Amino acid sequence: MANVDPYALEQVLGTVDLRVGIGRGRALSAGEILPLAVGSAVLVYVAEGSVSGHPPIGAGCVLDGASQVVTVDGIRSHLVSGDAFVSLGRDAIALEADADSRLVVVDIAFADEASLLDAVLPGTITVTGFDLLEPAAAALAENMGVSAQPVSPVRQGDPLICRMMATTVLLSVIRAWAANGCAPEGWPSIAKDPFLDRVVEAIHEEPGREWTVERLASVGAMSRSAFAERFRAVIGRSPADYVTEVRIDAAKRMLSAGRSVSETSRELGYASDEGFSRAFRRRTGLTPSAWRMAQREAVPA
Repeated sequence: MANVDPYALEQVLGTVDLRVGIGRGRALSAGEILPLAVGSAVLVYVAEGSVSGHPPIGAGCVLDGASQVVTVDGIRSHLVSGDAFVSLGRDAIALEADADSRLVVVDIAFADEASLLDAVLPGTITVTGFDLLEPAAAALAENMGVSAQPVSPVRQGDPLICRMMATTVLLSVIRAWAANGCAPEGWPSIAKDPFLDRVVEAIHEEPGREWTVERLASVGAMSRSAFAERFRAVIGRSPADYVTEVRIDAAKRMLSAGRSVSETSRELGYASDEGFSRAFRRRTGLTPSAWRMAQREAVPA
């Protein structure tokens, strides 16, 4: 059983920022199949009944909340009432109802392109007995997706509240998975390289700092040329491009929280509001003000 540094776990959980987190109730008759497509990240909570995964959904690590036993490299085909499951959409999965069942399915879309979360998590997470490990979050999950209800007008604030609820449940699933022994040795590590991990952590902690390649290389205890080459090979982009992504993702959170464009620009190290707006528009296609307005007008599907 791998032990996870509480600080490291807190750092990963702190990166979770959902753009979409809408729960929907889904009733399945015995034998009915719910497909989970490639490219669609979802969280599934079994409120009633049981489902089987095709392929088996517990491969790798299964945490049993009732017995507190972790099975590593185990295979679990069934999820029963009280179990939770997360798929990041890397592979197609189908859930088949063993009997009449009720699921809560939460569509997940991360707001941050440079989020550490997608990089450090496996493709699927299975937590059996989630209702025993995280009873408050399980109660929230069970009531997120109401099925067979008449269509009603969207109330002010509903999109934000839905995202907050979905984020809380997702954080609880990840915490249960990591804190109870399912995380692999050395988790979380984005690069499997302690020197680059140190650099990535520094960027996320201080996105507004003047991060030159020389300064980043010094954080990673490498020469400038060796650092730039290794960073691009492992992370998949240049250091400057990664810093910009982290800054724009931080800007989205700040703007969503009501911070002004000028305040956001200054805190993230931009020399002027115009320069910040140009960088933001290159990444999102919208100016900061237009992006914030679009977020306010967004409603659940």
